[in-house]
Amino acid sequence: MLTAIFLVIHVIASLLLITFILFHAGRGGGVSEMFGGGMQTQALGSTVMEKNLDRITVITAIVFAGTTILLAFRLQ
Repeated sequence: MLTAIFLVIHVIASLLLITFILFHAGRGGGVSEMFGGGMQTQALGSTVMEKNLDRITVITAIVFAGTTILLAFRLQ
């Protein structure tokens, strides 16, 4: 039962990670500009939305890595 829960969390985290990575601005702006990412600039050139997207992506990556390790130990 616990393996199934970890597997569901792992699949959700992987899909979210793919989505958040695709939202990141590349060299030309990226998909994040469609949602207002290019409108408000700060002193360093990064928008608030880009910083929040970075944080959410890192948290999702940590959850993904954690569930990967837990599933690896659980399925042995």
